[in-house]
Amino acid sequence: MEYQSQIDSSKLPEHIAIIMDGNGRWAKKQGLLNRIFGHKSAITSVREATETCAQLGVKYLTLYAFSTENWNRPKEEVNALMELLVSTIKSETPTLNKNKIRLNAIGDLASLPLSCQKELSETIEQTKHNTGVVLTLALSYSGRWEILEAIKKLTASVKDQSFDINSLNENTFRQFLSDKTLPDPELLIRTSGEFRVSNFLLWQIAYTEIHITDVLWPDFRKNDLYKAIVDFQKRERRFGKISEQLDGAKA
Repeated sequence: MEYQSQIDSSKLPEHIAIIMDGNGRWAKKQGLLNRIFGHKSAITSVREATETCAQLGVKYLTLYAFSTENWNRPKEEVNALMELLVSTIKSETPTLNKNKIRLNAIGDLASLPLSCQKELSETIEQTKHNTGVVLTLALSYSGRWEILEAIKKLTASVKDQSFDINSLNENTFRQFLSDKTLPDPELLIRTSGEFRVSNFLLWQIAYTEIHITDVLWPDFRKNDLYKAIVDFQKRERRFGKISEQLDGAKA
């Protein structure tokens, strides 16, 4: 089914986040013994999702690329993933600039290999003036890690008297998150049919609409993204209110 024609361009989600899941299962289904083939095939999905967001006018796209828990995977797979990350960032930089996409990253970036840090830093610098979609890679990231790091920063700021604890609220807490400029995602897409958020953006997704698809990430294409957006636009986002209150506000 074609979903692009059903999208209301005036009601696009400003920020879409994606938990990219199913690379290993995809490789297994193809009869490939090495999971890394699934990760390599997933590059096409990343490119297509990013370019589609740029074409639609979505302002922010955040991809869960590597969690803090992923460090516990077999060393061979982790090393291959890091090498793939370096080569992909390097090769995709011209495409990012062509589509006016600005690269961003959140997570414990200092824990990444130096080669990864170097490529990330260089591409972030080379794309920093781009005015299109902001593509954020969550690398060595987890929601609990981010909240704990925010609390450490908050505590240090209170201790050195640069922050008044009495001014703490949801808005002021945001300044201690990995990137205070990122708005909360309005739509979270999870591929491979799993019904969990996997420690991703735990603070930010309090009122995010979640779309689950059975499609494995390497098979995810623009029509799957269109479908998720159409699903999102059919939702009534009440934020704790009731429908009648929303109807009254519209009136």
